[in-house]
Amino acid sequence: MSRNPGTRATSPAKNNGTERCIVVHPVVKKGPRGQRAADDRLLEAVGLAEAINLHVVHAAVLNVPRPRPATLLGRGAVDSLGALIASGENASGENDGDAGGPRVGLAVIDAPLTPVQQRNLERAWQCKVIDRTGLILDIFGARASTREGKLQVELAALTYQRSRLVRTWTHLERQRGGFGFLGGPGETQIESDRRLIGKRITRLKRDLGNVKRTRQLHRAARRRVPYPVIALVGYTNSGKSTLFNALTRAGTRAEDKLFATLDPTMRGLDLPSGRTAILSDTVGFISALPHELVAAFQATLEEVCEADIIVHVRDAAHPDSTAQKEDVQGVLRTLGLEEATEGGIVEALNKIDLLTPEERHILANRTPRGNVAAVLISALTGEGCSRLIEVLDRRTADNWPLLDVSIGLEDGAGLAWLYDHGEVVERRDGDDAIHLKVRMNPANAERLARRLGQQVH
Repeated sequence: MSRNPGTRATSPAKNNGTERCIVVHPVVKKGPRGQRAADDRLLEAVGLAEAINLHVVHAAVLNVPRPRPATLLGRGAVDSLGALIASGENASGENDGDAGGPRVGLAVIDAPLTPVQQRNLERAWQCKVIDRTGLILDIFGARASTREGKLQVELAALTYQRSRLVRTWTHLERQRGGFGFLGGPGETQIESDRRLIGKRITRLKRDLGNVKRTRQLHRAARRRVPYPVIALVGYTNSGKSTLFNALTRAGTRAEDKLFATLDPTMRGLDLPSGRTAILSDTVGFISALPHELVAAFQATLEEVCEADIIVHVRDAAHPDSTAQKEDVQGVLRTLGLEEATEGGIVEALNKIDLLTPEERHILANRTPRGNVAAVLISALTGEGCSRLIEVLDRRTADNWPLLDVSIGLEDGAGLAWLYDHGEVVERRDGDDAIHLKVRMNPANAERLARRLGQQVH
């Protein structure tokens, strides 16, 4: 692939997409890791485009020393990309002969664009232009399958669209006249559209509020049972759904695509101690996650906030795994989970089947930080999954109080109840009673106190 001045291009992967597009990652200000991180961001943007079956014919990193308020990109970059879009050629100067015609129909800018910048680029290139937020919203809209997921995506999309009506409408001089309470005389079309969108957003927030209350009722019911909740979080395409299936045999959708999972899924997980936990698979995170999505998916992400244990599934084979970890921790901090990011978390270092023996050795012998438990696994092959379950079993027990219980020798049913509902860690048989140390969740501890008619400590 040839390189234009001031750009660094990577070969786009071929796919079966029908719409041809280009992907551009502007580097407005280089980060501490320089160009390598920019290349990774570009590859991620290409993956996002391919996730909705776009045919990427050109992908490039563009250095933008001075962002232009009108177009973000410099004039030379706008002109050269415009020529590329008009010719329909890929970066090597060849036309791949798609049936849809030579012109590229879509340009993806992997950065936030103002409505004015988006409009001006569309005018200059004569094609549709979307930014990173618009691309992610398109993926979410295509993937959402449940009613809750569709509500959340629509809320995020309308919140995003409301600020861009200046780009969408070209007939703002039109006035809407007539009588009535809605759209009185002198109301412009953009004002009318903004008002209608505002009404729809209010309705969606009300519907999602009902979803939130339903989830709260479900969580209250689980606390009465009660089962500890283990939430899987991680960067998109880190292997959460594959691990979820490996641990629970749920058979949920797991694909090698970004954002293959949007709707949360919960299944029971049997632990070695005999306890049962609830495992929750959640939507993947991504760098520069649009704030509209974080707000819209608040009801879903509350499952993470209410979880007893958070498992951070990491792609250990990814070259930018450390940066992905930082992005996930940033979202968790946004949700108010600072304590989890500081150490109260279990790291599942996934995809070790893609590592060399030397890389595995380095990963296995690194010094753990704080209270973070790191387990090397391969969700695809099952390697390390039993070890992960053991760690989760121990973590659930660690969260429960250790009680001193004495029970009469004749109370066989009570003794059996203790073994069924708690973890007996020590037993001493006396002449008139059996003395035990039992680890038990708070709800069962209260039931035990009622059963014995006394306080237990």
